[in-house]
Amino acid sequence: MIRLHVQGDLAPGAAVAPTLDQSRYLTQVMRLKAGDELLVFNGRDGEWRVSVAEVLKKGVILRAEEQTRPQVYGPDLELIVAVVKKARVETIVEKAAELGAKRVRLALTHRTNADRLRLDRLDAIAEEAAEQTGRLDVPAVDDPVKLDALLDGWEDGRRLMFCDETGGAPAVSALTPFSPSPLWGGSSARSGDGVGATASTLPTRSLRDHPPHEGEGEGRWAILIGPEGGFSPEEGERLRSLPFTTAVSLGPRILRADTAAIAAMTLWQAAVGDWDR
Repeated sequence: MIRLHVQGDLAPGAAVAPTLDQSRYLTQVMRLKAGDELLVFNGRDGEWRVSVAEVLKKGVILRAEEQTRPQVYGPDLELIVAVVKKARVETIVEKAAELGAKRVRLALTHRTNADRLRLDRLDAIAEEAAEQTGRLDVPAVDDPVKLDALLDGWEDGRRLMFCDETGGAPAVSALTPFSPSPLWGGSSARSGDGVGATASTLPTRSLRDHPPHEGEGEGRWAILIGPEGGFSPEEGERLRSLPFTTAVSLGPRILRADTAAIAAMTLWQAAVGDWDR
């Protein structure tokens, strides 16, 4: 069934007005007519079955019929990615939404060299991915900010696992102590001499039992993906010196930014995320 992310409140009998683009999609692409049904969510009120109440010249009016799923939230996982080429950033945003990231933060590092990004397009990509994957919220995508500024304003209680190209513990071993249950069974993954990518993973609070912004610090994570060429020596030194940082490796191969993001989020989800539900 079609799923749409909408802005309005959802309650029994509520009228819901999709955007003009969404209305065109429903009537011109999917050929829906009055009485047809679809699913909608707004990130607050869960998922609802709605019906097409009216087809107007400029838009569609939907009517909320019943809630199909209550509101739940995924883990509090932030993906922080150094701005790289536009196509790769778009892939990263899409996969971050699919893999359950709550927020995507764009970072400017010493070696950032990238295309200009359109935040509205990235928002649309995140929204479409959320609609397709069945999640009940859409990850926010933030404007680019200097990495130093992000670290200066680091959130209290959010630990940082820094994937360091100069060396670190294997990511699997580093994640195991944070797992609610020992999923890895004492794996003896080899560390290798190199690091698979410039990526970092920051622990975040799990939202499986709690709404967002509840203030518990123990489950909050993030993943930091570096630029082409990696972090500068100064950035690496600062990251390793922070009291909340653990340096890790993603393996012996150098990964592109989009591959590194997918690999890091996958490891995190399997170890301490919501894949065990």
